[in-house]
Amino acid sequence: MTEDQPATPAVPAARGAAAAHAPAAPAAMIVVDDVHRTFGSGGRAVHALRGASFDVARGSLTALKGRSGSGKTTLLNLVGGLDAPTGGTVTVDGTDLAGLDEAGLLALRRDRIGFVFQSFGLIPVLTAAENVGIPMRMRGIPAKEREERARTLLALVGLAEHAEQRPGELSGGQQQRVAVARALANEPALIVADEPTGQLDSETGRSIMQLLRAVVRSEGVTVLVATHDPVLIELADHVVELRDGRIAPRDPDGDRPTA
Repeated sequence: MTEDQPATPAVPAARGAAAAHAPAAPAAMIVVDDVHRTFGSGGRAVHALRGASFDVARGSLTALKGRSGSGKTTLLNLVGGLDAPTGGTVTVDGTDLAGLDEAGLLALRRDRIGFVFQSFGLIPVLTAAENVGIPMRMRGIPAKEREERARTLLALVGLAEHAEQRPGELSGGQQQRVAVARALANEPALIVADEPTGQLDSETGRSIMQLLRAVVRSEGVTVLVATHDPVLIELADHVVELRDGRIAPRDPDGDRPTA
């Protein structure tokens, strides 16, 4: 076991087919319904999403796959409340995001959604524990409680002994583990991860994906992760494929998009 591969809880086997789009069931964490997103207008308009519809079950790890330019990041931004659709609706944890003002969206992102990015996004002058504590500081969590939870989360991702190290003293895989711990700081219902293994080698990337699966099991979190790596996609419970802004049809078994 390498430094980037701590012991993590066993994860469940794949849960089987994700249902084709239908009216939201109570268990759905994310419902994307006929979503369009267009940038610009007229002859220069770019149609990033063209009627995308799918659900993500609560407590699952779903991979969003597709070539560069297929609309993955645009879709993640809509689900994360960082952008608004041109048409259609996005519902997260029972909340239609179109009904939230900017303050409501800020509260949603702070309290109910954790983000993991390809570039890690850690603050270089802060220790690992201090980086994990940032979301809790934004919520006004007392310092002692903040420090205790930060250390608990670093232990969860296998970095208990690295709490006082700064990002520059950690490997890429360790930095991404800190980012996962930070995403869990405010006990979110959903983690949105955009190419979280894009800057890592294949072995370390696999360990990060395995960590996200373990987090689904141990913390009860739903994870939506964009990735183009076929090895990592195989570790997901469900797969949603985007092609030119549309959801690709699934195969007869329902879980894997057709080629």
